[in-house]
Amino acid sequence: MVNKASGHAVEVRGLRVRRGSTDVFRGLDFDIPRGQITGLMGPSGSGKTTLMRSIVGVQKVAGGTVTVLGSPAGTTAQRRRVAYDTQAASVYGDLTIEQNLRYFAQVIGAPRSDVGRVIEKVGLEGQAKQTVDSLSGGQESRVSLAVAMLGTPELIVLDEPTVGLDPVLRAELWDMFRGISETGATIIVSSHVMDEALRCDRLILLRAGRIIADTTPQGLIADTGETDPDAAFLALIERDAAGAAEHRPSTRREARDEPGE
Repeated sequence: MVNKASGHAVEVRGLRVRRGSTDVFRGLDFDIPRGQITGLMGPSGSGKTTLMRSIVGVQKVAGGTVTVLGSPAGTTAQRRRVAYDTQAASVYGDLTIEQNLRYFAQVIGAPRSDVGRVIEKVGLEGQAKQTVDSLSGGQESRVSLAVAMLGTPELIVLDEPTVGLDPVLRAELWDMFRGISETGATIIVSSHVMDEALRCDRLILLRAGRIIADTTPQGLIADTGETDPDAAFLALIERDAAGAAEHRPSTRREARDEPGE
Protein backbone atom coordinates (compact mmCIF):
# COMPACT_ATOMS: atom_id res chain seq x y z
CA MET A 1 0.00 0.00 0.00
CA VAL A 2 1.36 3.39 -1.02
CA ASN A 3 1.39 6.05 1.66
CA LYS A 4 -1.40 8.41 0.69
CA ALA A 5 0.08 11.50 2.28
CA SER A 6 -1.64 14.85 2.20
CA GLY A 7 -0.62 17.59 -0.19
CA HIS A 8 0.33 17.47 -3.83
CA ALA A 9 2.25 14.84 -5.74
CA VAL A 10 3.40 17.42 -8.28
CA GLU A 11 3.78 21.20 -8.03
CA VAL A 12 4.72 23.17 -11.16
CA ARG A 13 5.57 26.86 -10.99
CA GLY A 14 6.51 29.07 -13.93
CA LEU A 15 7.62 26.15 -16.11
CA ARG A 16 9.31 27.30 -19.31
CA VAL A 17 10.53 24.90 -21.99
CA ARG A 18 12.09 25.88 -25.30
CA ARG A 19 12.78 23.72 -28.33
CA GLY A 20 15.23 25.57 -30.53
CA SER A 21 13.81 29.05 -30.97
CA THR A 22 10.25 27.93 -30.17
CA ASP A 23 8.60 28.27 -26.76
CA VAL A 24 6.78 25.07 -25.85
CA PHE A 25 5.71 26.38 -22.43
CA ARG A 26 5.92 30.02 -21.40
CA GLY A 27 5.18 29.69 -17.69
CA LEU A 28 2.86 26.87 -16.60
CA ASP A 29 1.50 26.75 -13.05
CA PHE A 30 -0.54 23.86 -11.66
CA ASP A 31 -0.69 21.20 -8.93
CA ILE A 32 -1.51 17.50 -9.10
CA PRO A 33 -3.04 16.01 -5.92
CA ARG A 34 -1.94 12.70 -4.48
CA GLY A 35 -3.91 9.50 -4.85
CA GLN A 36 -5.91 10.49 -7.93
CA ILE A 37 -5.91 9.87 -11.68
CA THR A 38 -5.11 13.12 -13.47
CA GLY A 39 -5.61 13.19 -17.21
CA LEU A 40 -3.46 15.36 -19.45
CA MET A 41 -5.75 15.78 -22.41
CA GLY A 42 -5.33 17.56 -25.68
CA PRO A 43 -4.63 17.17 -29.39
CA SER A 44 -1.31 15.97 -30.77
CA GLY A 45 1.31 18.71 -30.48
CA SER A 46 -0.27 20.35 -27.45
CA GLY A 47 2.72 19.61 -25.19
CA LYS A 48 1.55 16.54 -23.26
CA THR A 49 4.70 14.47 -23.67
CA THR A 50 7.00 17.43 -22.99
CA LEU A 51 5.10 18.13 -19.78
CA MET A 52 5.36 14.51 -18.67
CA ARG A 53 9.09 14.48 -19.41
CA SER A 54 9.42 17.61 -17.29
CA ILE A 55 7.61 15.93 -14.40
CA VAL A 56 9.85 12.85 -14.42
CA GLY A 57 12.96 15.00 -14.77
CA VAL A 58 14.24 14.01 -18.22
CA GLN A 59 13.30 17.22 -20.03
CA LYS A 60 15.66 20.19 -20.22
CA VAL A 61 13.77 23.22 -18.95
CA ALA A 62 14.49 26.90 -19.51
CA GLY A 63 13.01 28.11 -16.25
CA GLY A 64 10.59 27.53 -13.40
CA THR A 65 10.40 24.66 -10.93
CA VAL A 66 8.87 21.18 -10.94
CA THR A 67 8.55 19.60 -7.50
CA VAL A 68 7.65 15.90 -7.37
CA LEU A 69 6.82 14.14 -4.08
CA GLY A 70 8.47 16.97 -2.19
CA SER A 71 11.77 17.22 -4.09
CA PRO A 72 12.97 18.56 -7.46
CA ALA A 73 11.98 16.44 -10.45
CA GLY A 74 14.55 13.86 -11.54
CA THR A 75 16.50 13.47 -8.30
CA THR A 76 18.08 10.14 -7.46
CA ALA A 77 15.77 9.76 -4.48
CA GLN A 78 12.80 9.53 -6.85
CA ARG A 79 14.17 6.56 -8.78
CA ARG A 80 12.02 4.06 -6.89
CA ARG A 81 9.15 6.44 -6.19
CA VAL A 82 8.35 7.61 -9.74
CA ALA A 83 7.64 5.36 -12.75
CA TYR A 84 7.45 6.54 -16.35
CA ASP A 85 5.85 4.52 -19.15
CA THR A 86 6.66 6.13 -22.50
CA GLN A 87 4.35 5.99 -25.49
CA ALA A 88 6.67 3.55 -27.26
CA ALA A 89 6.91 0.27 -25.35
CA SER A 90 10.12 0.40 -23.29
CA VAL A 91 10.76 -3.34 -23.19
CA TYR A 92 13.01 -5.77 -25.05
CA GLY A 93 11.25 -7.69 -27.80
CA ASP A 94 13.63 -10.66 -27.81
CA LEU A 95 13.19 -11.32 -24.08
CA THR A 96 10.25 -12.99 -22.40
CA ILE A 97 7.90 -11.06 -20.15
CA GLU A 98 9.54 -12.61 -17.09
CA GLN A 99 13.05 -11.81 -18.31
CA ASN A 100 12.11 -8.19 -19.00
CA LEU A 101 10.61 -7.75 -15.58
CA ARG A 102 13.51 -9.44 -13.78
CA TYR A 103 15.93 -7.14 -15.57
CA PHE A 104 14.02 -3.94 -14.78
CA ALA A 105 13.43 -5.06 -11.18
CA GLN A 106 17.18 -5.39 -10.76
CA VAL A 107 17.79 -1.97 -12.36
CA ILE A 108 15.50 -0.13 -9.94
CA GLY A 109 16.25 -2.34 -6.94
CA ALA A 110 12.75 -3.81 -6.66
CA PRO A 111 12.38 -7.19 -4.93
CA ARG A 112 12.42 -10.24 -7.21
CA SER A 113 9.02 -11.22 -5.81
CA ASP A 114 7.57 -8.18 -7.58
CA VAL A 115 7.88 -9.93 -10.93
CA GLY A 116 5.12 -12.45 -10.29
CA ARG A 117 2.98 -9.82 -8.56
CA VAL A 118 2.93 -7.36 -11.47
CA ILE A 119 2.51 -10.10 -14.09
CA GLU A 120 -0.61 -11.23 -12.26
CA LYS A 121 -1.79 -7.65 -11.82
CA VAL A 122 -1.78 -7.02 -15.59
CA GLY A 123 -3.28 -10.42 -16.39
CA LEU A 124 -0.37 -11.95 -18.30
CA GLU A 125 0.31 -15.08 -16.23
CA GLY A 126 -0.39 -17.31 -19.25
CA GLN A 127 2.08 -15.42 -21.44
CA ALA A 128 4.93 -14.98 -18.92
CA LYS A 129 7.29 -17.28 -20.86
CA GLN A 130 6.56 -15.69 -24.25
CA THR A 131 8.86 -13.16 -25.88
CA VAL A 132 7.49 -9.64 -26.16
CA ASP A 133 7.78 -9.81 -29.96
CA SER A 134 5.21 -12.61 -29.99
CA LEU A 135 2.59 -10.58 -28.12
CA SER A 136 -0.25 -8.46 -29.43
CA GLY A 137 -0.07 -4.68 -29.18
CA GLY A 138 -2.40 -4.68 -26.20
CA GLN A 139 -0.35 -7.32 -24.39
CA GLU A 140 2.85 -5.38 -25.06
CA SER A 141 1.24 -2.30 -23.51
CA ARG A 142 0.46 -4.40 -20.44
CA VAL A 143 4.10 -5.46 -20.16
CA SER A 144 5.18 -1.80 -20.18
CA LEU A 145 2.59 -1.08 -17.50
CA ALA A 146 3.91 -4.03 -15.45
CA VAL A 147 7.42 -2.55 -15.63
CA ALA A 148 6.05 0.78 -14.37
CA MET A 149 4.41 -0.99 -11.43
CA LEU A 150 7.61 -2.63 -10.17
CA GLY A 151 8.57 -1.49 -6.72
CA THR A 152 5.14 0.01 -5.92
CA PRO A 153 5.89 3.57 -7.06
CA GLU A 154 4.00 6.48 -5.54
CA LEU A 155 3.66 8.31 -8.86
CA ILE A 156 3.08 6.56 -12.20
CA VAL A 157 3.31 8.67 -15.38
CA LEU A 158 1.74 7.06 -18.47
CA ASP A 159 2.17 8.63 -21.90
CA GLU A 160 -0.65 7.65 -24.28
CA PRO A 161 -0.88 4.09 -22.86
CA THR A 162 -4.04 3.22 -24.83
CA VAL A 163 -3.07 4.63 -28.22
CA GLY A 164 -3.95 2.28 -31.07
CA LEU A 165 -5.88 -0.15 -28.88
CA ASP A 166 -9.45 -1.28 -29.45
CA PRO A 167 -12.20 -0.10 -27.06
CA VAL A 168 -12.25 -3.39 -25.12
CA LEU A 169 -8.51 -3.31 -24.38
CA ARG A 170 -8.69 0.37 -23.52
CA ALA A 171 -11.46 -0.32 -21.01
CA GLU A 172 -9.44 -3.15 -19.44
CA LEU A 173 -6.37 -0.94 -19.04
CA TRP A 174 -8.43 1.84 -17.47
CA ASP A 175 -9.83 -0.67 -14.98
CA MET A 176 -6.22 -1.48 -14.08
CA PHE A 177 -5.36 2.19 -13.69
CA ARG A 178 -8.30 2.63 -11.33
CA GLY A 179 -7.24 -0.40 -9.30
CA ILE A 180 -3.70 0.98 -8.97
CA SER A 181 -5.04 4.38 -7.93
CA GLU A 182 -7.18 2.79 -5.25
CA THR A 183 -4.01 1.51 -3.54
CA GLY A 184 -3.04 5.15 -2.98
CA ALA A 185 -0.77 5.74 -5.97
CA THR A 186 -1.00 8.90 -8.05
CA ILE A 187 -1.42 8.39 -11.79
CA ILE A 188 -0.86 10.92 -14.55
CA VAL A 189 -2.09 9.65 -17.90
CA SER A 190 -2.05 11.48 -21.23
CA SER A 191 -4.47 10.95 -24.07
CA HIS A 192 -5.96 12.70 -27.06
CA VAL A 193 -9.05 10.45 -26.85
CA MET A 194 -11.48 12.67 -25.05
CA ASP A 195 -13.93 9.99 -23.87
CA GLU A 196 -11.12 8.79 -21.58
CA ALA A 197 -11.39 12.12 -19.78
CA LEU A 198 -14.54 10.84 -18.05
CA ARG A 199 -12.49 8.07 -16.41
CA CYS A 200 -10.17 10.54 -14.64
CA ASP A 201 -10.60 12.24 -11.27
CA ARG A 202 -9.41 15.56 -12.64
CA LEU A 203 -8.31 16.99 -15.96
CA ILE A 204 -5.69 19.33 -17.31
CA LEU A 205 -6.60 20.29 -20.87
CA LEU A 206 -3.74 21.54 -23.02
CA ARG A 207 -3.74 23.40 -26.30
CA ALA A 208 -0.64 24.78 -28.02
CA GLY A 209 1.42 24.63 -24.85
CA ARG A 210 -1.16 26.36 -22.64
CA ILE A 211 -3.55 25.07 -20.01
CA ILE A 212 -7.03 26.04 -21.15
CA ALA A 213 -8.83 24.19 -18.34
CA ASP A 214 -7.90 22.67 -14.98
CA THR A 215 -11.07 20.95 -13.91
CA THR A 216 -12.90 17.68 -13.23
CA PRO A 217 -14.96 15.61 -15.68
CA GLN A 218 -18.12 16.91 -14.02
CA GLY A 219 -16.80 20.46 -14.15
CA LEU A 220 -15.94 20.12 -17.84
CA ILE A 221 -19.49 19.05 -18.68
CA ALA A 222 -21.10 21.68 -16.47
CA ASP A 223 -18.88 24.48 -17.78
CA THR A 224 -19.54 23.80 -21.44
CA GLY A 225 -23.08 22.42 -21.28
CA GLU A 226 -22.00 19.54 -23.53
CA THR A 227 -22.57 15.91 -22.59
CA ASP A 228 -20.10 14.58 -25.14
CA PRO A 229 -16.43 15.07 -24.05
CA ASP A 230 -15.24 15.72 -27.61
CA ALA A 231 -17.85 18.44 -28.03
CA ALA A 232 -16.94 19.84 -24.60
CA PHE A 233 -13.26 20.09 -25.52
CA LEU A 234 -14.07 21.69 -28.87
CA ALA A 235 -16.24 24.24 -27.05
CA LEU A 236 -13.29 25.10 -24.79
CA ILE A 237 -10.98 25.45 -27.80
CA GLU A 238 -13.45 27.80 -29.50
CA ARG A 239 -13.80 29.84 -26.33
CA ASP A 240 -10.02 29.99 -25.92
CA ALA A 241 -9.51 31.00 -29.55
CA ALA A 242 -12.14 33.71 -29.25
CA GLY A 243 -10.48 35.06 -26.11
CA ALA A 244 -7.07 35.09 -27.77
CA ALA A 245 -8.48 36.98 -30.76
CA GLU A 246 -9.96 39.66 -28.49
CA HIS A 247 -6.58 40.31 -26.88
CA ARG A 248 -4.54 40.13 -30.07
CA PRO A 249 -3.16 43.58 -30.97
CA SER A 250 -4.42 44.96 -34.23
CA THR A 251 -1.96 44.83 -37.11
CA ARG A 252 -3.91 47.25 -39.30
CA ARG A 253 -2.39 50.62 -39.92
CA GLU A 254 -4.96 53.27 -39.32
CA ALA A 255 -5.36 55.72 -42.19
CA ARG A 256 -4.11 59.15 -41.35
CA ASP A 257 -6.24 62.13 -42.21
CA GLU A 258 -4.48 64.35 -44.64
CA PRO A 259 -4.72 68.04 -43.85
CA GLY A 260 -7.26 69.84 -45.94
CA GLU A 261 -6.15 72.37 -48.53
